[in-house]
Amino acid sequence: MKKILTISAFALSALMANAQSAQEQWVSSMLSKMTLEEKIAMIHAQSKFSSPGVKRLGIPEVWCTDGPHGIRAEVLWDEWETANWTNDHCVAFPALTCLSATWNLDMSALYGKSIGEEARYRNKTVLLGPGVNIARTPLNGRSFEYMGEDPYLSGEMVVPYIQKVQDQGVATCVKHFCLNNNELHRHTTNAILSDRALYEIYLPAFEKAVKQGHTWSIMGSYNLYQDQHVCHNERLLGTILKGEWGFDGTVISDWGGVHNTDQAVRYGMDLEFGSWTNGLATGKKNAYDMYFLADPYLEAIQAGTYGEAELNDKVTRVLRMIYRTKEARKATDGSMCSEAHYAAARQIGAEGIVLLQNKGNVLPIPAGKKVLVVGENAIKMMTVGGGSSSLKVEHEILPLDGLKERFGAANVSYQRGYVGDVGGEYNGVKTGQDLHESRSAEQLIADAVAAAKNADYVVYIGGLNKADHQDAEDFDREQYDLPYNQNAVIEALAAANSNLVVCNLSGNPVEMPWADKVPAIVQMWMLGSEAGHSLADVLSGDVNPSGHLPFTWFASLDQCGAHALGAYPGTKRVDAEGNDVKIDGAEVWDLSYDEDIYVGYRWVDKKSQTPLYPFGHGESYTTFSFSDLTVSADGATVSCTLTNTGDRAGAEVAQLYVGAVPGKGAAAKNAKDVAKQAKAAAKNPAAVVVPERPVRELKGFRKVYLQPGESKTVTFTLTDADFSFFDADHHNWVAPSGEYTIAVGASSRDLPLVQSIKR
Repeated sequence: MKKILTISAFALSALMANAQSAQEQWVSSMLSKMTLEEKIAMIHAQSKFSSPGVKRLGIPEVWCTDGPHGIRAEVLWDEWETANWTNDHCVAFPALTCLSATWNLDMSALYGKSIGEEARYRNKTVLLGPGVNIARTPLNGRSFEYMGEDPYLSGEMVVPYIQKVQDQGVATCVKHFCLNNNELHRHTTNAILSDRALYEIYLPAFEKAVKQGHTWSIMGSYNLYQDQHVCHNERLLGTILKGEWGFDGTVISDWGGVHNTDQAVRYGMDLEFGSWTNGLATGKKNAYDMYFLADPYLEAIQAGTYGEAELNDKVTRVLRMIYRTKEARKATDGSMCSEAHYAAARQIGAEGIVLLQNKGNVLPIPAGKKVLVVGENAIKMMTVGGGSSSLKVEHEILPLDGLKERFGAANVSYQRGYVGDVGGEYNGVKTGQDLHESRSAEQLIADAVAAAKNADYVVYIGGLNKADHQDAEDFDREQYDLPYNQNAVIEALAAANSNLVVCNLSGNPVEMPWADKVPAIVQMWMLGSEAGHSLADVLSGDVNPSGHLPFTWFASLDQCGAHALGAYPGTKRVDAEGNDVKIDGAEVWDLSYDEDIYVGYRWVDKKSQTPLYPFGHGESYTTFSFSDLTVSADGATVSCTLTNTGDRAGAEVAQLYVGAVPGKGAAAKNAKDVAKQAKAAAKNPAAVVVPERPVRELKGFRKVYLQPGESKTVTFTLTDADFSFFDADHHNWVAPSGEYTIAVGASSRDLPLVQSIKR
């Protein structure tokens, strides 16, 4: 008979306290033995991706790696170029937009465990990710690295990822803290926004990463806030992150994000990487000694400008991160390119694919049919390029190859359709593909149309890629519609074959003026090493699609609040004479977040607009129904029944939204109502002005797997926080008494169960 070991809450608390005590004792001991020079050395880089330890004390170096979707190839010591190792291939996991589209915490945990094992095997200390910046505009070139537009969804999805990576002895470095919501002018954008928008929209996912995920490091962002670069920002790093949230880990700069020694010393930066102080070009023997937290800081301490208190705090935080990774990695050696990791990538990819529409049940594609595949993205590797997320993979199953494998090579043919980006290299890592094409754009369409007329099904695979101004770091998109004349290709195919499936590969929504002419549309994301298998699994019906959108799919760009108000990309700041105003030697672009808290679905709901596809939308090959809504009197407990009413097993995401009813105490009716309250509050400073609030906000979700005919009860628990808004006047969260609606359904616009409560 097996013995079952149990541990009391008291004993567990004691164990945790002992571990904390051992950690702090080690940190204190190491700190007391270090020289001033050793302390300074530990808080800045010694190479592109490492910082020194202290050999004489046995303190290991810190080795960082990009990125959030896979472990980057090794680079040269002082350069970005590949070191040309032969054993640094990795598994490319789907982009984080795809992970978020699973709406499944188990998938987040699987992702974190798998990528954490790969980072551990490569002996990395810090994984530079995941990213949780909010998708404020669909033109943001880096949205594919983030988790969508909603702070609740992003916050919930990031926590398991963090926990499982750190279980492998690798610190996550959650990025980019914060307000890095565009790549255009990313080094010089000064974000201007209300405290309410800051706390309700742009901070919550980071706060959950700190308080629930317990991330061991955070990456500062490039942009400015209140005229200070965020890598040394008094309010964001000092007051909020380390003060209000009690973050005890390491703040790591984005590469080159530090600009000022004094602010870096005083305002929260702990570990500086990649500053563009090229000592090698200016004659300094060691370029890294020129970093802002290197010799300039050392000399300032020696001159008496600073004491050692700030330095000791920085070193303590770095030592704490080293200890945590060192202790956790005793339990694992990690693994690389394992069958389990490829299986995880395939599963996450398939579960994140979103079936946007399926008119006439065109999908899934039956076996034995003639399938024509059209589009450059069916044959183009997507793991190389796009910035710091570029990877060197052991293999990448292309969409065309995955479909041939699943449906039979004899049944699948291919036409290019269009020419987009024929490049295939990033920092010396090459795809080895030659995608040059001699046919004209007109001929490519004509050839595709001719083939489409003889096929049973046409699967178009297009969208964006990782070229500049597509899905790429350091560039925003220049247009909302598809590039490379793809609209003309899709229109022609739709006229030639009624069984057209459009698979859009992107990390952002795109304009789809042809949507009503196409029976089936699939959002397939950047799916990584197993892209072709994941897509084939869904198109064949081997996997029933269950992904849901992590952002609003606008019908046109003017449905996005930032663009409707002209609040992007900002305005260059000039003085009265028209001269550029500079901060830390660079121009400044002031960007006012005029849409305030109304990002994504909050904006289209406020304006009563109809998006192409709403936030949370995703279809299935089966059908589901919601029933039996029960809400406790105080709204603390919500339950409903979810039933699979179709003939296939599948999964649905039950989504819970809370709305404050205008004029019923919980929300103001309009701006006039707010102004009236504010006037009264001027006489009573303690009075709370209850503002206008979103029509609804996501406050819970559950992914539920059901067999045909099966029903399950889904239960949610709500707290005061789920009914609250941020009162900037009193710097406090407030849950006003009044009337609220509780709504449950399959998207922000598909909410069959609604009940009002007073609380």
